[in-house]
Amino acid sequence: MRIGELAARAGTTTRTLRYYESRGLLPARREGNGYRTYDECDLKLLEQIRTLQDFGFDLEETRPFVECLRAGHPEGDTCPASLAVYRRKLDELDSLIGQLTAVRETVARELARAELAAEAEAPGGPEPRCELGRHTW
Repeated sequence: MRIGELAARAGTTTRTLRYYESRGLLPARREGNGYRTYDECDLKLLEQIRTLQDFGFDLEETRPFVECLRAGHPEGDTCPASLAVYRRKLDELDSLIGQLTAVRETVARELARAELAAEAEAPGGPEPRCELGRHTW
């Protein structure tokens, strides 16, 4: 198949395919007339790249998966290098989850504090004054 058909079937653009080719992720085979040609294996490579990117992997992190497929493995994630990338990504995600959990706890505490302060104010009391809007220059 030609580049336009591959792009359409993979749900991407020809520009993206050329970029992947320049990065060495997609093989560049050419016919005698100079047209790029691709096959079903190339479509599988693209599907692997797109799936990983949907999961938050950057393009370079997809390389071991692509190389695993190109080496003839039926799945791109069964090679040692691919497994190592999965492990690194899980560690990264665990760290981010920890950071987000800490931020969530802080926001929850601030909300609870603010709700208590709002409840303590007497209904019908004086309007709150916002000091941020006052200029003293």
